[in-house]
Amino acid sequence: MKAVMLKAMALFGAFMLLSLLTGVVADIRSFDETRGGYEPPYAGFTGEPIDWRRLDRGPQGFVKRGHVIDVLVHCGTGMISLSAFGFEWSWRQVSPRALAVHQPREACRQAGYTTRF
Repeated sequence: MKAVMLKAMALFGAFMLLSLLTGVVADIRSFDETRGGYEPPYAGFTGEPIDWRRLDRGPQGFVKRGHVIDVLVHCGTGMISLSAFGFEWSWRQVSPRALAVHQPREACRQAGYTTRF
């Protein structure tokens, strides 16, 4: 009986871990739904650029709420961070492609943030 219960709990744990990882990947991929246009002048991309008006606004920039993690764009520095369970990890700077395709600098200025990127 103990062996069956242990296997069931291990299976449940593995399923939950897989679900968590799937959610993280889905949240990161859903932030940028465009493809192509990876070389300057970053034209010819497909998909919809980020609609900054639909994102939440925080004290330092925009927040895209996800199932597991939130993606934050710091309007002052241009840093993209990931936030989960109260922890925040700096991920990367906004790329030149993102500046051309998604125009975060312009969105930050329109929202009243001061930009330095």
